Amino acid sequence: MDDGRIRKIREEQERQLLSPYAALAAETKGRALPLPLCPLRTEFMRDRDRILHCKSFRRLKHKTQVFLSPRGDHYRTRLTHTLEVTQIARSIARALSMNEDLTEAIAMGHDLGHTPFGHAGETVLNGLVPGGFEHNIQSLRLVEKLEYEGRGLNLTFEVRDGIVNHKSSGEAATLEGRIVSLADRIAYINHDVDDAIRAGVLSNEDLPKSCVDCFGDTHGKRINTMITSIVAYSLGKPEVGFPADMRKEFDAFRSFMFDSVYYNPVAKREEKKAMRVVEELYGHYIRNIDALPPEFAQFIQEDGVERVVADYIACMTDNYAIRDYERLFVPKNWD
Repeated sequence: MDDGRIRKIREEQERQLLSPYAALAAETKGRALPLPLCPLRTEFMRDRDRILHCKSFRRLKHKTQVFLSPRGDHYRTRLTHTLEVTQIARSIARALSMNEDLTEAIAMGHDLGHTPFGHAGETVLNGLVPGGFEHNIQSLRLVEKLEYEGRGLNLTFEVRDGIVNHKSSGEAATLEGRIVSLADRIAYINHDVDDAIRAGVLSNEDLPKSCVDCFGDTHGKRINTMITSIVAYSLGKPEVGFPADMRKEFDAFRSFMFDSVYYNPVAKREEKKAMRVVEELYGHYIRNIDALPPEFAQFIQEDGVERVVADYIACMTDNYAIRDYERLFVPKNWD
């Protein structure tokens, strides 16, 4: 079937069923390189599939969320975080009659540019690379340029905009992008509480009483309360967010997590070692640019050595970075 009937049915369903504030796939601002339309999928569905099948997405399963190399199978990784963000974002988008396909594509791509060792690796590269390093900008660079051996994923404007603006310091052009930004914070605050309790860094009794009273005393209750409060406040409005009282408690909960977990010396006891790994690898490849893989080295003249070395290191998983460090800097037995 090549006449696009199935895609057109889906596009017409979006026009009829979605909120007047939703982004419509048929009205996308398009791609940097125009493509023939898919007969089955809308443009946003196509973007979701491109992200799902790219190498950067698969690497997320071996990248740190909060706890470095935890002993246990149930701690979050960057991939499971991404999946939880996607689920929360889709729940909000569906309830508000927003575009679920666009929401899912943004959520699945929002953290592709994260370094090994989570924000510890990002902090090191941000201090070393001229112009700085931020994972959201790196996510955009991956989908626009680095993936598919330097061709990029050629995603629509709306997905790229949502990816680069998912941090709280940005604001996406679409409500779907803003939903993902909220879902990201809801996901990491709640699953990091869960992981911190599992790790013995927190107990349920440590959680602020006002936050527990507001959102609930279990992981599931808190997420459900946050989602339903956003939906109740945002329904029928050209905006998405918490009501003022909930927002105050949410911000307090987030501040508590930074003080008690994200800056906790017990949770972060291995970070200095991880940061040293990233710093040493960066210095090595700056001095040995011939060792860079061709798919990265091709951009040296255009983007500079420092940026390309950062690209290579940011694409590493935790395990790969450690193996590469051992290969380069740890003496081996004489054979």
